[in-house]
Amino acid sequence: MPDRGSGPSGPRINLGRPSRRMRTLLMTLGALAVLAIIFVMFAGFWTDWLWYRSVNYSSVFTTQLWTKIGLFFVFGGLMALAVGLNIWLAHRLRPPLSAMSLEQESLDRYRMNIAPYKKWLLIGIALLIGLISGASAAGQWRTWLMWVNGVSFHQSDPQFHKDISFYAFDLPWYRFLLGFGFAAVVLSLIAAALVHYLYGGLRVSSPGARATSQATGHLAVLLGVFVGLKAVAYWLDRYGLAVKSSGLRSAHDWTGLRYVDANAYLPAKTILFAIAIICSLLFFATLWRRTWQLPLIGLGLMALSAILIGGLYPAIVQNFQVKPNEQAKEAPFIAKNLKATKAAYGIDEAQVEDYSGEGDKPDDALRQDVDRTASIRLLDPNIVSGTFQQQQQVRSYYQFPGTLDVDRYGEQDTVVGLRELNVSGIEAQKSWINTHFRYTHGFGVVAAKGTEVTSIGAPSYTESELPPVGQLGDYEPRVYYGEKTSQYSIVGGPQTEIDYIDKGGNEKEYSYAGTSGVSLSNPVNRLAYALSFSEPQIMYSGAIGDGSRILYNRTPKQRVEAVAPWLTIDGDPYPAVVDGRIQWIVDAYTTINNYPYASRTTLGDTTSDSLTNVDDQRSLIAQQNKVNYIRNSVKATVDAYSGDVKLYEWDTEDPVLKTWKKAFPGTVEPRSAISDDLMNHLRYPQDLFKVQRELLTQYHVKTANQFYSGSERWAVPNDPTRDRSEAPSAVPPYYLSMRMPGQEDREFSLTTTFTPNGRDNLGAFMAVNADATSSGYGTIRVLKLPSTNPVDGPKQVQSKFNADQQIAETIRLLRGGDSEVEYGNLLTVPLGGGLMYIEPVYVRGKQVDLPLLKKVLVRYGDDMAFEDNLDEALDVIFGAKEPTTGGPEEPEKPEKPAEEPPANQSLEDAVQDAVDAMAASDDALAKKDLKGFADAQEDLRKALERAEAAREKAGGRQ
Repeated sequence: MPDRGSGPSGPRINLGRPSRRMRTLLMTLGALAVLAIIFVMFAGFWTDWLWYRSVNYSSVFTTQLWTKIGLFFVFGGLMALAVGLNIWLAHRLRPPLSAMSLEQESLDRYRMNIAPYKKWLLIGIALLIGLISGASAAGQWRTWLMWVNGVSFHQSDPQFHKDISFYAFDLPWYRFLLGFGFAAVVLSLIAAALVHYLYGGLRVSSPGARATSQATGHLAVLLGVFVGLKAVAYWLDRYGLAVKSSGLRSAHDWTGLRYVDANAYLPAKTILFAIAIICSLLFFATLWRRTWQLPLIGLGLMALSAILIGGLYPAIVQNFQVKPNEQAKEAPFIAKNLKATKAAYGIDEAQVEDYSGEGDKPDDALRQDVDRTASIRLLDPNIVSGTFQQQQQVRSYYQFPGTLDVDRYGEQDTVVGLRELNVSGIEAQKSWINTHFRYTHGFGVVAAKGTEVTSIGAPSYTESELPPVGQLGDYEPRVYYGEKTSQYSIVGGPQTEIDYIDKGGNEKEYSYAGTSGVSLSNPVNRLAYALSFSEPQIMYSGAIGDGSRILYNRTPKQRVEAVAPWLTIDGDPYPAVVDGRIQWIVDAYTTINNYPYASRTTLGDTTSDSLTNVDDQRSLIAQQNKVNYIRNSVKATVDAYSGDVKLYEWDTEDPVLKTWKKAFPGTVEPRSAISDDLMNHLRYPQDLFKVQRELLTQYHVKTANQFYSGSERWAVPNDPTRDRSEAPSAVPPYYLSMRMPGQEDREFSLTTTFTPNGRDNLGAFMAVNADATSSGYGTIRVLKLPSTNPVDGPKQVQSKFNADQQIAETIRLLRGGDSEVEYGNLLTVPLGGGLMYIEPVYVRGKQVDLPLLKKVLVRYGDDMAFEDNLDEALDVIFGAKEPTTGGPEEPEKPEKPAEEPPANQSLEDAVQDAVDAMAASDDALAKKDLKGFADAQEDLRKALERAEAAREKAGGRQ
């Protein structure tokens, strides 16, 4: 019989060896390939290091790097050691001889073939498994850092009375360790069994015993460890019940123990834990008893117990104890879920109060109270981007975002947009130099009063033109970092940049004077970036020289995500002029998904609305992230010129932020470092507000019985201003300065409405104090409308507006010719015990996107007005003026232009003609002159055609 440890005894087959020259060539090519791969990997690593160093957050890079390296080597080494040790042990415990059989004769050939390579096979298999396991463990760097740096919440869960930090920071790490242990034991078990089988320790068809005593003992120990780990899993599963999801009559991912969990699953897990411990000891006892009888009986008992105690018994409890009286049985657990969910989402102090919705009779006093109640924003930032584009774009290589932002300058609500770079606008002469060297930045802020428009319905600008002039004072206007700036630029070297075109049409040039970006003076850096960006010209271009710097990762969201990968970033960064600089303000959140008893929500679904569903509008927060705890713990800024990123602590009590600050010391500045000017522009973030309003649709109730019955459930209404052909989507929240009932002064607020679930009338109105300088910042107030006396909701208001015959006729006239009508944001304002709705109505051309405010709808109680401006509409509502919207009267023809404008008219002149035609349309409409209105619409159509032609011609010249 052959010795199972010997090498092959038969002759070896010589397959032939390649010539020395061929071997040398293959080795050279292989070495070059390895070097190329190594350098490509090095290029990615090196450029990442250079970028983090350029933004002064190199500690973030090194902390992540060393944490990943440590986890890789520790857990990769442990896995390789575990598997390799068991392979070695199985080989060492092999029998010296084996019985003669066909099975063993077949295995002899394999044994002889691998005998010369046993050591290398052992090392190779162990290393391969170690590499895979180490790479998987490196991905757990967040879990490790949270566990090792976790701080106490100083709050306990109501079931096990453990600090919430145990569930947030400890339990995820313990589960990782448990999973790693299971993987190590299973892989070791498989490897050991294969080696024992290969060397005759295990037999399938050979005569005699199926396993040697050595193989039996070895595999029994591994199975004992596996069952012991299963016991640990049962014990941790007890705590996992507090963060387990279930489907208890909730639109959200209801989390926490229920009656059946506390009274069936919890004791079952404890019993199974004890059985698993006993079963594990029985496996270890096999080392002495050399029989599988007792451990197999124990294993069968554990499996049967898992079925009966862990499955059948809970089903009996659920069907025969809970279902007949579910509300009473579940009430204590619902109460725990209510309390935990409200605390986890920061809605535990939301003030819900009854509101009649029956307004006072309109009169002069109430009319005077409107101005004190709200600074009504007529300029819809979701619509007027086209007007900003037409009037303030100046050159085709500039652009504004599809949705502008609302900010405050002093007491004025202001609509703001940055004139950012638009690379597609230079397509006629697109080249690598133009795209990355010449056209590098946007220029200037454009701002307009939110509450006013000009006589023709255009924005009333407070900051405009190029170079910018207005009320914002002197500031650095160049925008190198912005929401639309996605391509890299190379600045500061021998190649100058196009700065802007002055009023005389002269092209001004500029060379970047900041310290942002990474220097390309070093040839190693140039080669690394040539590889990273797949652009060989970076390596040899003469446009790059001393002082050249490459700018990339240029959107505010990208930069904050990179320097703080532990934060979740809000989908709507917004610009503000702060201390003479344009700063992007970015709200950032700390989140976890293991807060006991708090229901989970998916951020992407919760924060989606009618704006995030439209291309080129607001971006979504992290799409698939499921969380059950969220805090706006950090306010970040990104300088639009230098790209500098600053993180400021905002929620000073957040334990999750404290944990990450320990993990990344020095990255977050204290709240006291926020300047007064910056503080004036901070606001309550929209995405957090949308998460909270979604939770409040159910969690505004106070008792478990109300939650269970669902009778008080609300819904976020769909946006009534969207086209009916579009898919329904939630109405976005709106910023405006307003005064809630009982308050003395107006506050900058973020507002929304609710409807009863399945109905269209108004269920509630919600507002949060969004002014960061206010002592009441973050205070949520909810005005709950009575269900017995329904008040019209947004959809019903819009429907009645559309159904009014006189209004419909006016809308039909506005849509005549080459125009489209678009409804602006439908604002809701509490007033005099009732609710006032205000909606601006815009008219835009079909060929040129130039929306202008032409009408304003106001609804209060049963009274409705549709006038040319807000003051007139309010006067009609409150009885100071008769409505002007009505049927046709005797026409009065407006004067027509004396001569037709030239076809090759400039863009500015064509747009001005379009504005004049719109004004003529308004005059004719006010006088009920249908013929004059039609003529003015025809003039508008021709002016828009000339504007489009001029725009295309100008685009070709840029």
